[in-house]
Amino acid sequence: MERICILVTSGSREKLQMAGMLASVGAVSGSEVLVFLSMNALTPFVKDRIDDIPAEGELGQLILDKQAPPFLQLFEQAVELGDAKVHPCSMAMDVLGVGRDDLLPFLGAPLGLTKFLSEAQGAQTWSF
Repeated sequence: MERICILVTSGSREKLQMAGMLASVGAVSGSEVLVFLSMNALTPFVKDRIDDIPAEGELGQLILDKQAPPFLQLFEQAVELGDAKVHPCSMAMDVLGVGRDDLLPFLGAPLGLTKFLSEAQGAQTWSF
């Protein structure tokens, strides 16, 4: 089975959308998918903060206007329909002052960067 590791650090709607699409397509295509959310990418996965993400240009606005599946839905589908695991960065959680109960329920246990890098060895790795 192919493994896909996705490192997401940007809070940009467009990058989150692309990462979500990669995770969901990879998972439903039979790949093992590991997503690591850190830095500004973690904020949208904190409950009640999704409205804080502005579109950054024409494409981001079109994603909203044409009602493309939102990135949170794509990540959640990757977990539910495939072999995907989405983990928050433990350091980013500490910096934001959030606990597991503050995060969306489809996220896995917090993960450190060292563990993610270990898991990414030999895998197809993407960053957004």
